[in-house]
Amino acid sequence: MDIKEAITILLRDGFILVFNQDKLDVVRTAEALIKAGVNNMEVTCRIKKPLEKLQRLRKELPAFAAGAASLIDFPQMLEVYNKAHADDPLPTVGDVVDCGAAFIVSPLNFSDNTYEQFGGKLPIIPGCGTATEVVSQFSKGANLCKVFPAKQLGGPAFVKAIDPAIHKIISIVPTGGTNAGNIPDYIDAGVLVVGGSFSMIEKPTMKKIVDEQNYELLTDELKKVKQLIDTTRAEKWPGFDFASASAEQISKVTGREFNIS
Repeated sequence: MDIKEAITILLRDGFILVFNQDKLDVVRTAEALIKAGVNNMEVTCRIKKPLEKLQRLRKELPAFAAGAASLIDFPQMLEVYNKAHADDPLPTVGDVVDCGAAFIVSPLNFSDNTYEQFGGKLPIIPGCGTATEVVSQFSKGANLCKVFPAKQLGGPAFVKAIDPAIHKIISIVPTGGTNAGNIPDYIDAGVLVVGGSFSMIEKPTMKKIVDEQNYELLTDELKKVKQLIDTTRAEKWPGFDFASASAEQISKVTGREFNIS
């Protein structure tokens, strides 16, 4: 999967699920997403053995865009953490790319070295907390810019406030505290792709999914998220079909650029 294919999947889906649940099977979760109309997921490196999970997804669902998230692109911090967690260390950016990650995500900025190594080869989605960080990371080669933690930074109001400052060019991915109540507001603010975890599902329902390993119920819950995004995007950009559009067509209609040629 090349960079354009991966970005197109993310843009068509409009949603990136943060897989942060060790008690769910990663492949069955991906299959639930596919049934819900979503063809991507980010595997956070905060769970156990993320590299093994990425390898399973690459082997069993090769057309599925499985990304790696929660990457810490600072060698000194990795060294400190991994000394204390030698049994299950945090992987490097290079590690997850070698395991077949279709895109990479961080809660923080990515280093210049990462852009030099991987820019233009796969989507890079850094975490940003200010308009300056968004523009700086995009200028280095980021394809989308994650705003994290979105809720604590101000939610949709924050996105709406900084968007004019970035001239409504860069596609922001709010992650952290996103839910059915604020997704329409994010899309109204110009967001094309929303990031969210299992916390979007009501706790009793999520408990039932985990306890019973009920992936049909998980599919039903994910469909609700996907349908909300599809409906709201159709209202924001009437007459435009995201499901079949190319990245170039999405760029032309929305005015957003994705750092792909």
